[in-house]
This record gives sequence, C-alpha cells and structure tokens, in this order.
Amino acid sequence: MTVPPLIGPAVEPELHMMSVNIRRPMEGALRPEQDRWSVRAPAVAELLRSERPTILGLQEVLPRAMKVVSQAIGPTHRFVGRGRGRDGTGEGSPLVYDAERLELRGWEQRALSARPDEPGSRSWGNLIPRILVTAEFSDRSTGVRFLVVNTHLDHLSSRSRRRSAEMIAALIRKRGLPAIAMGDLNAGPRSAAVRALLSHAQLADSWSAAEDRLTPLWSTLNGYRRPRLTGRRVDWMLVSRDVRVRAAAINPHAFGGVRPSDHLAVQALLRVEGKTP
Repeated sequence: MTVPPLIGPAVEPELHMMSVNIRRPMEGALRPEQDRWSVRAPAVAELLRSERPTILGLQEVLPRAMKVVSQAIGPTHRFVGRGRGRDGTGEGSPLVYDAERLELRGWEQRALSARPDEPGSRSWGNLIPRILVTAEFSDRSTGVRFLVVNTHLDHLSSRSRRRSAEMIAALIRKRGLPAIAMGDLNAGPRSAAVRALLSHAQLADSWSAAEDRLTPLWSTLNGYRRPRLTGRRVDWMLVSRDVRVRAAAINPHAFGGVRPSDHLAVQALLRVEGKTP
C-alpha cells in the first residue's frame, strides 16, 4: 500500500526541506535484518519518491547509497558534497537539490576542525573527521538568495559538537543571508551545541516556529522501533528570522513494514522572505 506524503513536492514560492540520517549501508549475517541496506534501500527510495523535497540534507552517505537516492528522487535533482576523508572518500553529508527550481550559486565543504580547509582533519576531541557542506541558492521563482548548511556532528565529544556549532554559527553570520541549518547534531535541545546555533547565529527551531505541525514531536533517533514521544531528539532543522516555517513534521512512516533508517526524517515547508539582490 502506498504511503501518502506528509508534505510532498512544494509549490513555489515554498520550499520543502528534509534532513535524514539514512544510516551507513551495511550487510552481513550478523547484522539485524532491519539494519541491512539491502532490506532498507527500497524503503529509503520510497520515502524520497513520495516526499520529493526541494532540498535534501543527508548524513552517513556512501556511494552505493547515493545511487539509490539519485534514482529515487528524480532526474531534476543534483547533489554537492563528497566523503569526509582526506581523499574525499568515506561517509558524506551531501546536499541534494532541485536544479530546475534552484540555481546553485556556489558551494563548499569544510572540515569541522581547527583546520577547516584541510580535508580529513580532526580537532576538539572527535576521533573521526566531521564536516559541513554549505550551498548558496537562488530561487528561480522569486530571485531570493539563501544559504543552506548540512552537517553531522560528533557522537562522542560534546566539546567537538559545541566548537563545531560555533564554527557553523560564525559562517552563517559572515554570509549574512537567510539561512537554513540542518543535520544530525547528536545533541538534544538543552545541549551546548544547539544553544550555540540558536543564540550565536540567531536561528530558530523550525518545529517551534512552525505555523502548523503535521505530526507529533517524535524522538528522531528511533532505532527502527515504532515512533516514540520519549527518547532522543538529535536531528534538527534551524532557520533564520527571515525564513517563514509554514509546516513542520517528523516522518514516522514505514514502507512495506520496513523503516528507512534508525533515524526519522525531519521535514519543513518554508518560505524564504529575504530581499532579492
């Protein structure tokens, strides 16, 4: 049975934004069946075919998973971003966007470290490299320019998460554009990392700012279980003051009884109200 979309393709001038950690693709008889990529891939594809966001921020992406994403979301979408390793391999946090609707004006990937221009660099206590991907877009329907940041913060080091959030906030302030920051922050609402993004970059939680909420406030780290109201909310979409949040959702859907990931997708229907150049 087809699962109806929570938001689906956006009608201009609104933008459908989605962030989801699709879980690193792994196989093997020792892995639980629900965690195997061969089991989950069709559910990931169905989620994206159903929702077709204007911009999609992904985490824990390897090339084999990106092939599934590209085929599912359709030929009008393009992506930017590469692996987090020194040579551009390994897990990535790409941004996928509708190239018919949006003009890509520029993008960059930085290491979340004291040496941001050095791929694969680590600082602040994280044992593996962490990255951010930023892209500046111009909306072809309105001419408005805006910035999108996608990231996946460290799962162990709170210091790394805080310093990374401060780095992201400084970048957003410097660019001076309407901004959307999203990703798996591995941090809850009271964390120093989330507080840094809200205060230093003057961002708002899209859930709190939404005019309409299409789902309950589910825990986003659900571990393939049924949606829960208690648990960890670690996946975020934050917006600047000139971004209007028409609706927000946390997607609990399973497809054919299979959950796409151990995380739930965070979605929002937005309208960027910045001035045209």
